[in-house]
Amino acid sequence: MNSRPTKILVVDDSALYRQSIQNVLRKVEGADSVGSAKNGVDALEKIERFEPDLLTLDVQMPDMNGIELLREIKRRRLRSKAIMVSSFTAAGAQVTTDALMEGAFDFILKPSGSDPHANRQQLQDELQEKISAFRESSDAAGPRRRTAVQTANTDDWVDTVPAPKFPCQIVVLGTSTGGPVALKALLPKLPADLPIPVLVVQHMPPTYTQSLAARLNSMCELEVLEATNEMEAIAGRVIIAAGGQHLKLISRGDRLWVRLTDDPPENGVRPSVDYTLRSTVDATGGNALAVIMTGMGRDGLEGCRGLKQSGGFVFAQNRSDCVVYGMPKVVIEEKLADRTLPLAKLAPGILRHIKRSRRT
Repeated sequence: MNSRPTKILVVDDSALYRQSIQNVLRKVEGADSVGSAKNGVDALEKIERFEPDLLTLDVQMPDMNGIELLREIKRRRLRSKAIMVSSFTAAGAQVTTDALMEGAFDFILKPSGSDPHANRQQLQDELQEKISAFRESSDAAGPRRRTAVQTANTDDWVDTVPAPKFPCQIVVLGTSTGGPVALKALLPKLPADLPIPVLVVQHMPPTYTQSLAARLNSMCELEVLEATNEMEAIAGRVIIAAGGQHLKLISRGDRLWVRLTDDPPENGVRPSVDYTLRSTVDATGGNALAVIMTGMGRDGLEGCRGLKQSGGFVFAQNRSDCVVYGMPKVVIEEKLADRTLPLAKLAPGILRHIKRSRRT
């Protein structure tokens, strides 16, 4: 982890909220608040002056909003990344999803409870988690390291992995921080005639997964939908687990369906990749492929272990282009990954696996 404090610029049109975040940042380990800005125009000038590593960025602001600022940062090739600060509304979810697609590092929700002390603590806890993840991330490591690692982790496509003994029935993608951008890169490369369904477990709260599904659906040949209870998992359909609920795969005869549950969170999250993978093993007898992508934490590890024990297969995104190399790292370290691939090769790898499985 980088030992230098992470320089943070607070960007929000509310003077009260700017001060609140700056006060909280003083208690966040590894954070150094270097200033604040009232909108995107003000922020650009201060990014040039202070060279922050990270912004806390309000989504909706006058003159230049959060999305417009992100695009301008990208256009100018500035290195600052952003944690979006979003309201828990449909409009906030849509704009935040757009921001994540534009490369925002992650987002937090503005606390909206009636207890000011609890709100401050919630804000501090969320900022601590996201900033710690950023400090461990490839974004914080800089472009030179990322390029070098990427070169060292190319895959030669030699089929040393045994061919599946039975046709693959479903693909389960598990991801967290950095997931929207990774899904944007992967899913549009899958063809409309994909012969099996795809499940996506992306760590997000309610409303946000609906927005994510709509955005991805507009980009993909496949149909991308947020999960609803008793939705059928059919070929050519991508089902994104609904925020705040677990997704359980169930079988009825030779058909697959999804069920939403309010079972307790696992690994601190709901939906959980582990939960969905366990049910996938039960529903398919292990004839499935799990793909673990960028994200913090260990969610997906035990699910992959169970899938492998049942004869299934696991791919993991390699370190070079993970925003946070957490979820894939633990799967790789436990020697559960049949293939470790850069993001650009995940879609071809999935298609190759499905094709090989159907030759049996």
